[in-house]
Amino acid sequence: MYGWTPGEMNDQSGRTFVVTGANSGLGAVSARVLAEAGASVILACRNTVRGEAVADRIRESQPEAQCEVRSLDLADLSSVYAFTNECPQIDVLINNAGVMAVPKSRTKDGFEMQLGTNHLGHFALTGLLLDRINDRVVTVSSGMHRIGRVDLKDLNWEQRTYRRWPAYAQSKLANLLFTYELQRRFDAAGSSMRAVAAHPGYASTGLQSHTGTIQDKLMRVTNKLLAQSAEGGALPSLYAATAPSLPGGSYVGPGGRFEQRGSPVLVRSNKRSRDRALAKGLWEESEALTGVAYRIPAGTGSTQN
Repeated sequence: MYGWTPGEMNDQSGRTFVVTGANSGLGAVSARVLAEAGASVILACRNTVRGEAVADRIRESQPEAQCEVRSLDLADLSSVYAFTNECPQIDVLINNAGVMAVPKSRTKDGFEMQLGTNHLGHFALTGLLLDRINDRVVTVSSGMHRIGRVDLKDLNWEQRTYRRWPAYAQSKLANLLFTYELQRRFDAAGSSMRAVAAHPGYASTGLQSHTGTIQDKLMRVTNKLLAQSAEGGALPSLYAATAPSLPGGSYVGPGGRFEQRGSPVLVRSNKRSRDRALAKGLWEESEALTGVAYRIPAGTGSTQN
């Protein structure tokens, strides 16, 4: 698949995608490309005003595009429940939304903001939608997972001194542990559904501008000098969401040097992300914290497209 571009994507007509965080960055690009390929796209956004602006731009360039904006705040479980109560049958869920290296703060439900948004919100969303997903779940991780440590005794940084980058890395490692465990559960249930992960490499998006420190200015400079565009960063997610023969449990990232940019290829995650005992423990803690218990019907899912 080296050299893959969206132009090689199968026609997505008749398929429905939910893209979280589609009001900017990688999510906005993914929503636009999928709509251009004929898909019906639900832009699940905390900021619906910005989401509507993205949808309007899609419709301006693609008058026949089928896209709609719905409110979803992953840092508020009541919002997750409200979204899932109204969500139709879909083919693919792209868990794209996230926050990075933000100052210490809590979600509405008391979770550390990065774990709560990047992992727990998506964990709850996926579990509540599982009986309405036909094909696959794509979760966006990061190369930062490599320095991550998941502390099952203090997931929400209530005992440790909060450190924004280790907290971010923990949440991105959690994304991979979740993906691999979900795929194992699909396999155990005899389901043809797939759980796959992707990472964008180093892409210039609004994600890098919310640390609340001088790092914001530094990252704006490095973005201009080193980062690829959001269009390039979205390629792994788009491939992960649409490639017909992609196996469950795959991890897709850029194929260039150090996985920072380039066309999507299958990449390897670290040994810690494959720790089954850690994944099981995280899963159990996530169910307890969110109150969402997964039920995976046997033999569900479709392998089309």
